Amino acid sequence: MLSRLWFGFFMVAALAALARWLIGGDETVFAAIVGALFDMADLSVKLMLMLFGTLTLWLGFLAIAERAGLVDGLARLLGPLFARLMPEVPRGHPAIGLITLNFAANALGLDNAATPIGLRAMRELQTLNPSDSTASNAQILFLVLNASSLTLLPVTVFMYRAQAGAHDPTLVFLPILLAHFASNLTGLLSVAYMQRLRLWDPVVLAWLGGGGLLLAGFLAFLASLTSAALASLSSLLGNLMLFGVIIVFLCAGAYKRVPLFESFIDGAKQGFEVSKEILPYLVAMLCMVGVLRASGAMDFALDGVRWLAQHAGMDTRFVDALPTALVKPFSGSASRAMLIETMHHSGVDSFPALAAATVQGSTETTFYVVAVYFGAVGIRRVRHTVGCALLADLAGVVASIAVCYWFFGKIT
Repeated sequence: MLSRLWFGFFMVAALAALARWLIGGDETVFAAIVGALFDMADLSVKLMLMLFGTLTLWLGFLAIAERAGLVDGLARLLGPLFARLMPEVPRGHPAIGLITLNFAANALGLDNAATPIGLRAMRELQTLNPSDSTASNAQILFLVLNASSLTLLPVTVFMYRAQAGAHDPTLVFLPILLAHFASNLTGLLSVAYMQRLRLWDPVVLAWLGGGGLLLAGFLAFLASLTSAALASLSSLLGNLMLFGVIIVFLCAGAYKRVPLFESFIDGAKQGFEVSKEILPYLVAMLCMVGVLRASGAMDFALDGVRWLAQHAGMDTRFVDALPTALVKPFSGSASRAMLIETMHHSGVDSFPALAAATVQGSTETTFYVVAVYFGAVGIRRVRHTVGCALLADLAGVVASIAVCYWFFGKIT
């Protein structure tokens, strides 16, 4: 699947480049493509170095949490739920606790902590995988849910809007959460369909229903806050939770008489090994993204969508938000650049900018996540992972546009 997709994107880029040269007379397109290849290879190394530091830090603290029994405790607590969702994972397996920590970190927007914990969870799942190169059902479910994970406080989107001069940076808060819910639900249902999971099981319904009620209560509380209070809470909660997790790990380790420093060093040593495995996958994925962008293929796609919308008699304001949607599955930095460009071109509080901000906050860099998480364990055959993850992304984009028309339809 991944090989065919990778090859297909290069062929699309080649056709788009030929069209720009032969029809549009643009002789610089091939130089731009070659330049993009080298730029993305260089960027891959820079990202790997940044990820190496983060992995080293968090895998060190995670080793303390494991030796203190925190991960095993979470695994026992959630054993009945994961026995239904991931039947091949034994109850009490360390992967369950790590997956829970990863989801919690994602929900709070703690990306620096979520990725290292998620990679550790993927490596634990790989110990149960009978194949060295083919993704297991449990790994696929974990990755799709991770790629569409709910972020309760999209702090980074608020920050981009504030930097662009938005009157109310948190205006897109509720639209992002609603669109994110559509993405999460689609990802879960698509994997459940492919793997024949019984989501109507009473245990699953009880956990999902209870979690839904808690989430609804938290959202109701957040919705009652003023924009200034919400922005303040977003910043405070994110940083407080990040440091609080570290303190909890250390205190639990001290209580269980775990050798803290030695445990941290042992865990941190894993950072180099994991980072080394990821680099080839990052180069492959990011070079594909660079070629696709430099060839003009995305511009052709946008022009086609605009033409179809006009001939269907639809409102075309949403098309200006699609650059963010098109590049988000491939690159977080590229989608961030598209969002910023849309805000500056159309106005930070214009409909296209609000829709682009909602898309940015409710979708994930799917191909980057696939490259990093599967690259860390050497998985090359990803089966239905990409299809389910992209379907979740599509649901997030469609929901983002629909919700923005609902909330901001009168804004030009």
